Amino acid sequence: MLTYILFVIGFFLLIKGADLLVDGAASISRKLGVSTLIIGLTVVSFGTSAPELVVNVLAGIHGASDIGIGNVLGSNIANILLILGVASVIHELKMHKGLLFREIPFSLLAIAVLFFMANDQTIALRSFNELDRVDGLVLLSIFSIFIYYLAHSSSSSIFEPKSEVEEMPTWKSVIYMAIGIIGLGFGGKWIVDGAVLIAENLGMSENFIGLTIVAIGTSLPELVTSAVAAYKKQVDLAIGNVVGSNIFNIFFILGVSSLISPITFNPEINNMDLLMVVVATIIFITTVTSGKKHVVQKWNGVTYLILYVAYTVFLIWRG
Repeated sequence: MLTYILFVIGFFLLIKGADLLVDGAASISRKLGVSTLIIGLTVVSFGTSAPELVVNVLAGIHGASDIGIGNVLGSNIANILLILGVASVIHELKMHKGLLFREIPFSLLAIAVLFFMANDQTIALRSFNELDRVDGLVLLSIFSIFIYYLAHSSSSSIFEPKSEVEEMPTWKSVIYMAIGIIGLGFGGKWIVDGAVLIAENLGMSENFIGLTIVAIGTSLPELVTSAVAAYKKQVDLAIGNVVGSNIFNIFFILGVSSLISPITFNPEINNMDLLMVVVATIIFITTVTSGKKHVVQKWNGVTYLILYVAYTVFLIWRG
């Protein structure tokens, strides 16, 4: 009963936490002269990815690797099709060229690296497929390079923060962000716990739970944060949050998870989901490079949502 009560409370924490996080992040970006895009790619995306990290660490400790890998792949698909879909329906998302030609290709690189590391039987002719501790160290090393790149970008960013951002004292912005991240973390975890309990009672598989219920549950912080950011016309935060989370999920979360316990990879199932991440990313890139350049329009968002529903139906059919 307590799990179900916390499940309901979790939604309140998600919504309020996202509101505080967006306000604090937008304010501190203006205060420090750092673009809101960089803040979205780092602080906000790391904060909203906290539930994925918690779930994967716990899954690694308990040996539930299917939930861990399914959570990351499912979250990355949800980030693009579901979250950007919802955010762009609320407000058109105009993207900076730098994000299109630098950060988004980096997210494709993350997928490629994961494919080569996880398919040991095909690539390295091993007798099994898994992400081991060496793979984890490599993933974390690449993640460190990405952070260094962002730190350099923040010092040379040409993008100015939105002029309509309400500037708060730095201490207040930090408190808002901290409370927001904590609220998102607890809210996401409680929602996931309740969802998994319901799914287990219905006899669903670990892989299906990871790709759907857990993935959507742990993506709720990104969903609510990007939706609130879009509503407040903080477009850079909305997009940066999604792109940063996708990179963070693969390089950092899978890196940390595989250090705790090697992650078993099922190529027959997981490669299909990896392919879906690639397809979703390519659709996103195609959207912003054709038609109304560098803009995800409302009708694009509706298309994303339809594709996500279709993918979910496919997962249910696959079982």
